[in-house]
Order: sequence, then C-alpha cells, then structure tokens
Amino acid sequence: MKKIIYTSLFFLFFISVHAQKKKIRLIVRGDDMGYTHSGNVALIKSYQEGIETSIEVIVASPWFPEAVKLLRQNPGVDVGIHLAITSEWENIKWRPLSDCASLKDSNGYFYPMVYPNKNYPGKSIQENHWNVTDIEKEFRAQIELALKKLPRISHISAHMGCTGITGEVKALTKKLAKEYNIDIDPDDYHVVSAYYEGPSKTAAQKMQSFLSMLNKLEAGKTYLFLDHPGINNEELRAVYHIGYENVAEDRQGVTDLFTSTKVKTLIKQRGIELIGYKDLIQRKK
Repeated sequence: MKKIIYTSLFFLFFISVHAQKKKIRLIVRGDDMGYTHSGNVALIKSYQEGIETSIEVIVASPWFPEAVKLLRQNPGVDVGIHLAITSEWENIKWRPLSDCASLKDSNGYFYPMVYPNKNYPGKSIQENHWNVTDIEKEFRAQIELALKKLPRISHISAHMGCTGITGEVKALTKKLAKEYNIDIDPDDYHVVSAYYEGPSKTAAQKMQSFLSMLNKLEAGKTYLFLDHPGINNEELRAVYHIGYENVAEDRQGVTDLFTSTKVKTLIKQRGIELIGYKDLIQRKK
C-alpha cells in the first residue's frame, strides 16, 4: 500500500514539474521611470492595473525622487537600475551624478545620444573622447544611490544600449552587477526577447501586433518584452527629440496596451505566467 502511495506521489510530482517546464513565462518590462512625472504615473498604473512586472528606473533623472516614493508604495513590483549616460530629450535634461568630464557636453549635461545620430551630429558619446574610468565612476554612483534608496533592486538594464558601447564597457557592467549582487542577466537564463509581431506606430497597431506576438509564444520558454509607458498630457507633449516627436501619443499607446482587458484575457487563455527578473533565480534553484 505504501509503495502505491509513494509511486502515486512521485507520479504527481513528475507531472507537476513537467507541466511547469511547459509553461510560457513572460517578463513585461516598463522602462525609463524618472524621466517625467507622467512617465512615473504610467509605469505604476501599468503595474497596478496591467501586466507589467518589472520597472526600470533612471537614477540620474529629474523625477527619480518621486519614482523612489512610488516604488516604495508598490513593494511587489520588480525593479531594475536603468543605467543611463545620455540625456536625449529636448526641453528637459539631466546631469551625471559623478565628476565624469568625458561624459558631459559643453553645458554639463549628458550627451543626447550614445551612438552617432544624423539628427544630432557630433553629439553622441561615441563621437567624443569618453573614457571607461568615467563610465565606471558614473555607473557606480547610479548603482549606489539606487541601492541606498531602493535596496530591493534586483538587476541592471541599459538605457539606449549604453552598456554595450564596447566589449570593455559590457564586461565592466557585468563586473559591477556581480559586485553589487544585482546580477540577474536574462541571457544567463535563456530568456528570449519578444517584439511586436507587426507595425507598432499607432495604438491600434501596437494592440494587434502585441496580441499576435502573444499567440506565437512557445510553451516551455521564457520571454522578455519591453516598452515605455507614458500619459498623453501637456507635460509629455513637451518632451521629444528630433526624429521622435510623438512621444506622448506613442507612450500612451503602451500604457493602454499594458492595461488592456483584451491583452489580459489572452494571457489568461494561453496560460502565460507573468514573472519578474527575481523569479528567474527562484526557478533556477
């Protein structure tokens, strides 16, 4: 009798583990917290009312203090440090936290771009005489302030791809992540990047292309989708850079998508499990 019971329990355990491996898992990441008040509001709304599971915060940004307060009020959301060495928007700028002369423009702000951009000739980091010592100094300053204010931070991410500017900077970022115990790199856990399956310029296109993407996700895999929520209001309509003028309209579309009943219904129907970065570690153990 005991043998039958033990065999049955083992069978049920095996089935449970097998079913877990066959699940579709999805991290939904909202980027750029701190860049505006309306961005902060949208990011929290996308977590509280929607499918967003991770929020990336720009520590050097002007609305970082408010971001800290909001994130403390929402302890369940996963938080990442969105390392940034650019200040790309017109009408609003931010400066480095450290004394890193090679990363500043003539006004003391970060350069607007990481990589050369035809709309901002000569105004990218790559086109100027940056050095890795300054990048390390600034990255450390951002990480330490973030951990001071939000000790639960679990990982690092890159604003505008800044951590991949060279192999040396990529290696530096990895070293710092390990040193500060925030090394949850999706690549280490075989996470697949997910993108809109189709055009995404309008809110309607975003919705259709996101739903198409959800329908193509495969069982047994873990995916990461990211975008930038915002609110289409007077504040965000004043924020833009050349080549990206419809920021408020575009980012409102992301907020609408992340909080959509239609999206949440499909996620439930497909049995998609929404997870954060921290869950990657728990699943590996």
